Amino acid sequence: MKQINICLGIFLALAISRFVPHPPNFTSLIALSFYIPVFFGRKYIPAIIISFAITDLIIGLHAVTFFTWGSVLLIGLISNYFSKTLLKRLSGALFGAVIFFVLTNFGVWASGMYGYTLNGIITCYTLAIPFFAYSAISTILFSFLIEFIYRSLQLKIAKHQ
Repeated sequence: MKQINICLGIFLALAISRFVPHPPNFTSLIALSFYIPVFFGRKYIPAIIISFAITDLIIGLHAVTFFTWGSVLLIGLISNYFSKTLLKRLSGALFGAVIFFVLTNFGVWASGMYGYTLNGIITCYTLAIPFFAYSAISTILFSFLIEFIYRSLQLKIAKHQ
């Protein structure tokens, strides 16, 4: 039952942040992709990807879908290397935003939208910089929120023991 509740929590946290009106790329996705494996284990990475896929089915699939899902997988897999301290976790989550930026925009370029040239890939990444700013800011904000909730729950549990 605990695992089902965690999976439902992942879905709700992701769905709410994707369905509520927001600036482009300003969601909890990257922070959740990083923190869920850190706090609950890598076994929940599929729950993140499935939740992302379900919300993508509602919002609409696109040519870069598999690059976005792949970035979520990679962020989850590297997260444990950054899990020891608060500073490392925040750095790791921000690194996750970089991974998302690099992989998804490579997917945009690979879709042929900007042409298969050096100029095309430079244009693609340059035009994506404002979206990266939203991703980075939301990742930092959601990371602080997750850290706060996690710390509060730890204190509450410790107080009742």
